Amino acid sequence: MTGGREDVLSLADEYVLGLLDAGEAAAVDARIEHDAALRAAVAASRERFLPLDTQLAPAAVDDGLWRRIEANLPARGEAPPVAAPANDNRRSGWRLAALSSFAATLLLAAGLVWSLGRTVEPVVIAVLLNEAGEVQAVVEDFGNDTANVRLLSAFEVPADKTIQVWTLPSRELGPVSLGLLDGSRSARLEGPTLPDPNEDQLYELTLEQAGGSTSGRPTGPILAKGFAKAVH
Repeated sequence: MTGGREDVLSLADEYVLGLLDAGEAAAVDARIEHDAALRAAVAASRERFLPLDTQLAPAAVDDGLWRRIEANLPARGEAPPVAAPANDNRRSGWRLAALSSFAATLLLAAGLVWSLGRTVEPVVIAVLLNEAGEVQAVVEDFGNDTANVRLLSAFEVPADKTIQVWTLPSRELGPVSLGLLDGSRSARLEGPTLPDPNEDQLYELTLEQAGGSTSGRPTGPILAKGFAKAVH
């Protein structure tokens, strides 16, 4: 894991897509703590693949799809005849393996398309912590009125409440809302026109009344907050 920039970008994509085995993923987790380049690459990969999390709904697999998969698989090699057990699970196991392979192919194809169309990297990234110092969310601010908010904790949001995302561009402007989250789902927010984000800019999540704070300022309890770091 000591290659150049392209190696780091590829490693970040594989990590985010879940293509690494458990040992490799653990090694990346440890390296992210002290490798700013890898940390930024992982953040950028998560931004590119975010629509796969937030915009695509699960699809049912029907028999027609199975028939098309089976028709395109090579003939299976002959094996010595064996007595079939009363409860033959071989077909269901083979289907599971085929589906896993098919899903991996689709995921790799989607990853290739997104990697070839790399978007602008965020200007800053803020890791938001709760009072116990536990990581709760990551905010990627692109400096073009767009920010990605990825929740890393399952917040409990009552029906009459909403999570509101805030930032503090300057003391003169005061806290500004970047938008509301739908329940406890990660999202891309199109916020107001603001100055370019800066190093150590404050970001936070608060629990507000449904529809957001009516005062234009955070009023509810703070769920998580953190200061931005510039992406170099």
